[in-house]
Amino acid sequence: MKDIWKNRKLIWTLAKNDFKERYAGSYLGAVWAMVQPVITVAMYYVVFDLIMGAGLQSGPRATTMPYVLFLTAGLVPWFFFSEALTHGTSSLIRYTYLVKKVVFNVSVLPVIKVVAALFIHVFFMAVLMVMACVYHYYPSFYWLQLFYYSFCTFVLVLGISYITSAVMVFFRDLAQIIAIILQLGMWATPILWNIDSIGPTARLIVSINPLVYVVTGYRNAVCSSGVFWEDIAGTAYFWAISLLILFVGKRIFEKLKPHFADVL
Repeated sequence: MKDIWKNRKLIWTLAKNDFKERYAGSYLGAVWAMVQPVITVAMYYVVFDLIMGAGLQSGPRATTMPYVLFLTAGLVPWFFFSEALTHGTSSLIRYTYLVKKVVFNVSVLPVIKVVAALFIHVFFMAVLMVMACVYHYYPSFYWLQLFYYSFCTFVLVLGISYITSAVMVFFRDLAQIIAIILQLGMWATPILWNIDSIGPTARLIVSINPLVYVVTGYRNAVCSSGVFWEDIAGTAYFWAISLLILFVGKRIFEKLKPHFADVL
């Protein structure tokens, strides 16, 4: 956190440039980044709700939250997590010329990729808020929790990115492995389905995934059904896991950092 604060201006500048470079040369530019998540939500809604008629499965929220809103509230943090992890994993490869500079603090490179992913996330959160208003879930105090859960996702994905970016330097196949894990992880996380529709034992096993806390939190914030500190056990578990991953990730990163320039 000290490194992030000390280099905050550099991180912000490089994150903006990174985001712009992805769509440089296209007519619509960064608009493409906004279109993709909206199209994905629309596709899932048509397939799973209109065609297959899945809707929400049985559970306490089965009749209170429209499926498209339920789906979007789950996809918003997932898109942020998956994009930040994908680009964060390749951050050292992407900025090879900075890694080889002796005076540059390479510890901020994964942070730059995670911050760049925040730009699309903020837009997607705005889409979620508009959609909530359409379905008569109007702004309230509970909506402020969306920023808290965004920070939760930021810390979690940053810790993982420290590990994956460091390992990626020595094992390039990790990018493909991460892509496969993300595909499986989307179905293992209750994004398209309702966690309340499974039994208590299965629910306990699924809840080992810290993203369950975030996804559930986004939905609770939108439909104004509680505050995060009411779930003391879930909050304590999430932060224990996330801070542990961040600590271990930073240690691994610092341990391997002296060898980055030689390998790259």
